[in-house]
Amino acid sequence: MELTLQILRADGTIACEATGTNEVCLAAAHTYALGDVIALASGAGAKYLHLQLDDALGEALVYMAADSFTYPVPFAEKRANLSPKVFAGGMHILRARAAAEYEIKAYRNLAKNVADQQEAVGCFPHAHANVETRGESVFAARNAIDGVVANLSHGEWPYASWGINRNLDAEMTIDFGREIEADQIALVTRADFPHDNWWTSATFTFSNGDEIVFPMEKSALPHVLTFEPKRFRTVTISKLIQADDPSPFPALTQMEVYGRNV
Repeated sequence: MELTLQILRADGTIACEATGTNEVCLAAAHTYALGDVIALASGAGAKYLHLQLDDALGEALVYMAADSFTYPVPFAEKRANLSPKVFAGGMHILRARAAAEYEIKAYRNLAKNVADQQEAVGCFPHAHANVETRGESVFAARNAIDGVVANLSHGEWPYASWGINRNLDAEMTIDFGREIEADQIALVTRADFPHDNWWTSATFTFSNGDEIVFPMEKSALPHVLTFEPKRFRTVTISKLIQADDPSPFPALTQMEVYGRNV
């Protein structure tokens, strides 16, 4: 599999580029500017890749349903949900490599994707919701699958979360892009009390038609739900019942889905 990583300027010209077979590492001596885009070409067909868009962002094992991927480098408000070290400075290491068979089959949190974006781009898992508070990056659904579990405050990184803008009908879906098999979900709810409210229950709806109502309590610790293994492509969290508390601000810091690829 030929893999190509590029940094493209706003006018489409190539600032940096590297190509490799099954693995590519791009050491980019480049200071990002508004309009820059990171691009990955990975050949035809769906595939599993380890993807690192910046050495400070971390790496994720993703499922690529498309043969190319683009990631606009965020600036200003669009990067408030990311570490200030990400995309900063004049030297960056980007990497992509084909996942080994044992990595693909491993039992793990299949929901994590540090490279997820608010718009679906063929890189999975992908989180999307029917509401995100004021459309701000620090309250985007993708924050709930970025692997950052700090939940004792709110706002900018590391306290980004999925915010529901006081919408009692809020729901969020994680799309894995393919069928998986899972038997556990862990929720890390935001616990910036007394600023925050909390949910007493949530409902999980799976694409196979199954549904689970999950009771919860006020806690800064993960809420863990285990169940008989299920096969599905998407899972939606909805019917979020708030506690009888003066605060109108519950939020979800992280949603983890444990299982294996089918």
